[in-house]
Amino acid sequence: MKTPILQNHPHHPMTCWPRRLFAALSILAVVGTAGCNRQTGGPPGGLAAQTAQVGVLTLAPQHIVETTELSGRLSSQKVSDVRPQVSGIVLKRLFVEGSDVTAGQVLYQVDPATYQAAYNQARGTLENARATLASAKTKADRYTELVKINAVSKQDYDDAVAAVRENAASVTADEASLESSRVNLQYTRVRAPISGRIGASTVTEGALVTSDQTTALATIQAFDRMYLDVTRPSSEWLKLRKAFASGRLKKTGNDSAAVTLVMEDGTEYAHPGALQFSGVTVDATTGSVTLRSTFPNPERELLPGMFVRARLVEGENDNAILVPQMAVTRASDGKASVYVVDAAGNAQQVQVTADNAFRDQWIVTSGLHAGDRVIVSGLQSVHAGAPVKVAADTSQRQVDAASGTSATDTASTVSAQR
Repeated sequence: MKTPILQNHPHHPMTCWPRRLFAALSILAVVGTAGCNRQTGGPPGGLAAQTAQVGVLTLAPQHIVETTELSGRLSSQKVSDVRPQVSGIVLKRLFVEGSDVTAGQVLYQVDPATYQAAYNQARGTLENARATLASAKTKADRYTELVKINAVSKQDYDDAVAAVRENAASVTADEASLESSRVNLQYTRVRAPISGRIGASTVTEGALVTSDQTTALATIQAFDRMYLDVTRPSSEWLKLRKAFASGRLKKTGNDSAAVTLVMEDGTEYAHPGALQFSGVTVDATTGSVTLRSTFPNPERELLPGMFVRARLVEGENDNAILVPQMAVTRASDGKASVYVVDAAGNAQQVQVTADNAFRDQWIVTSGLHAGDRVIVSGLQSVHAGAPVKVAADTSQRQVDAASGTSATDTASTVSAQR
């Protein structure tokens, strides 16, 4: 009998076993390699981690003049409503609407007929009283001599003297009545109370006006000087006072602040203004104080109601820390922070206070000091506590030279972020 010969059948158990063993070993090798990568912390593919390259700015204190910008609307320094002081029919309007008028100029003529008659009557009454007074004085003077020789009784003399006094009082009353009639007659010529530009007339010829009416005949506004009232939170007012008290800020020139007007198109008004006063009380509803400035307006360029911004010089800061705006990040709650490079070469996130802007930089009032190296480029690759490589280190003086600002720049401005 022949011994049977085993065939290499593809599904035979002895034939499939080596293939299964090879596949299992291959899977274990892949898993082992992945585990080694996880244990060593290396990136996929076995590449070594790269240190982030950043650009830094070494801070240095700067000298700047801090200002703040507050918005408001202009108003005329003088505004006067033209109102009638007597009743009557308007006979004439003697001005051109929208023109300039001077104080005392006649604007309207009210019918003076009844007031002229009253004046003439008062004058006649006064003349009669004066004549009666003269007769009484003559009689009293005659009785003065006669009473000395007992030619008249003492009673008659006293009556003559009393008549003089009574007639003198009547003359005084009639003089006052005549003056009142004269004033009313003058009021029929309605005059401009102030100099300025007059607006539209609310009445025409033939209209009836009364002395107690609430509607003005016209309105005059003086344009030679303009008011600008702006409000400022009391908290910022207190912060500014503390900055002066601590010496961080010092006043520029006199105690009063200079004011520059910024027009609606962003241009500066040619004539500087002056801060006239600040409110002595805080508005209970808004928690703010009012600041009033005055501006000359010789060219009549400023108009009432115009929306403008007032740039107020607050003081000089000899040790301002400036950081580029692109280096400052803000959280959802508004808190600002920057990344700095510490002595060990690691990036650290620092909370700062940066409320005011200076051109394209923030003024940092807390959190940073001179000599700190603030990361200004490569921020997208920076993580707190991770090592970084400084590829470029720029000094504050180089930044000032590039932006045209010197370390003692006194013409710079700061715009408060509202």
